[in-house]
Amino acid sequence: MSRASSYAVDMRLFLLIALTMCAFASNSILNRLAIDSGASDPAGFAVVRVLTGALVLAGLVKLRGGRLTLSNRRRIVGAGSLSLYMIGFSVAYLTLDAGLGALILFGVVQINMFAATSLTGTIPTAKQLAGAGLALGGLAWVLWPSGAIQVDLVGAVLMVTAGVGWAIYSLAGRSEPDALEGTAANFVVALPVTAVALLALGDAWQMSVFGYVLAALSGGVTSGLGYALWYRVLPQLVPSTAAVVQLSVPVIAIVAGVILLGETAGPRLVVGAVFVLGGIALAVARPRRG
Repeated sequence: MSRASSYAVDMRLFLLIALTMCAFASNSILNRLAIDSGASDPAGFAVVRVLTGALVLAGLVKLRGGRLTLSNRRRIVGAGSLSLYMIGFSVAYLTLDAGLGALILFGVVQINMFAATSLTGTIPTAKQLAGAGLALGGLAWVLWPSGAIQVDLVGAVLMVTAGVGWAIYSLAGRSEPDALEGTAANFVVALPVTAVALLALGDAWQMSVFGYVLAALSGGVTSGLGYALWYRVLPQLVPSTAAVVQLSVPVIAIVAGVILLGETAGPRLVVGAVFVLGGIALAVARPRRG
């Protein structure tokens, strides 16, 4: 492959990853906007999110002339891990500080995906480990709660469970033959499990029209299409790289909150963002060839 064509492939992959991370960050913005405003409760938001994601993705598969395969081994892993993530994530934030929850989530994802990389015979390099550590440290600097830290044990365990679920879901995506059909089937199979669990564990259903709109956007666009795009790029990434690039999501969400929601940004955010992005660049940059 010529240098020009290799550069074009790398740039296309970079843009797809950046678009995926922005979709993930948009989920955080929509979730915060709905729940903080009182337009939705966490459990209701998550159920509508999975429902609309399943409807939109299944509709796109049908329009494309494809079919959903709901009863194979991939669905057990894909839909099961997606349910684990959705349930743990939604319920954990009822008792856990948002910043600390994000640190636990992404820390667990890092550990699991780096471990998976090692077990498959691709040992992370010192540069990758240093970059991951630098990025995670920058994220901790941005998200670490101010004042005394009170960690709810149940919330922390649930967030660890969510992190394990998302790591498994991401690892499973590397072998998915069709990103759109696989994501659609995962959402359809995960819907009843997630809905029953969240409605049993969550508070009474409290959703306004605005809450439904935000949850539908999150499910149909930033979750459904975003997860399908994630499954599209995962086969081109080693698990350690896929883990590190996701550390950009909270930073993107915070910056978007400053721009869209009028939240304040101080030096702590700027310094932390520099460390996160610098660590990601260090971990994913390829060595120059002579």
